Amino acid sequence: MAGRVFIGVSGWRYTPWRGHFYPKGLAQSRELEYASRQFHTLELNGSFYSLQRPSSYAAWARATPPGFIFAVKGSRYITHMLKLRNIETALANFLASGLFELGDKLGPILWQFAPQMRFHADLFDEFLARLPKTANAAAKIARGRDARVRDRESLVPDRNRRMRHAVEVRHESFVDAAFIRMLRRHGVAWVVADTPNSWPLFEDVTADFVYVRLHGSTELYNSRYSPEEIAYWARCIRAWARGGQPRGARLISKEKPRERASRDVYCYFDNTDKRCAPENARELMARTERDITSC
Repeated sequence: MAGRVFIGVSGWRYTPWRGHFYPKGLAQSRELEYASRQFHTLELNGSFYSLQRPSSYAAWARATPPGFIFAVKGSRYITHMLKLRNIETALANFLASGLFELGDKLGPILWQFAPQMRFHADLFDEFLARLPKTANAAAKIARGRDARVRDRESLVPDRNRRMRHAVEVRHESFVDAAFIRMLRRHGVAWVVADTPNSWPLFEDVTADFVYVRLHGSTELYNSRYSPEEIAYWARCIRAWARGGQPRGARLISKEKPRERASRDVYCYFDNTDKRCAPENARELMARTERDITSC
């Protein structure tokens, strides 16, 4: 049996989508409601730029149907400004800011790093070890929050559910088998990130799930994926969902990942500037569902 496949887009509030992806006249306040019924999942981007409020997370959860999943972007204050140093309070504030309000709609947390951020083994090993693997562990960290989130905090998960983490790196120094081994040791997913830039594009499997970001193959955040490219990513998703690796996968490490009967796959289109993301996501959903059910 294949793992679960979640395909969606990064964010949902884009002016060019109005009257095209979104029906003409749809109220902006209903855009999430509409998008969450077109896709299995969405990346929540606002959490990357600033601490959100529990009331916002709760409203997003209410607006979406049962079984829907949010991937939540980790705070750039942690990844870009502090650069993983002295992050105890910042991580507590992020975890206390409302993630628990998503309940069973909380999917992976995405930690995205700047292209200038290099691989420092000790620093990343310490960071990965800090990431909570359960909601109870996250709640324990969240209690260390400071005044910035007091009186606007969420500290009690509804139950002790598992938490997943994925890391997107953009510097060539991460093309190192030692980093792949580190991710596997901590159960954190390497993000398969497709871009026209010189950022690392590899398909190593490092966790019990796979996380894919499609930023545009010829123009960053802009270009449309062709039918041939959609077919390629559909084949990859089919292989990952069935616990394997795609034929001819681009790999950093020669060591094989732990064998599994299936893996969940999360895939997000981020080629949003010219309205390509929703159409490409729908195309990949249709192709992937056909490929997996036909096996």
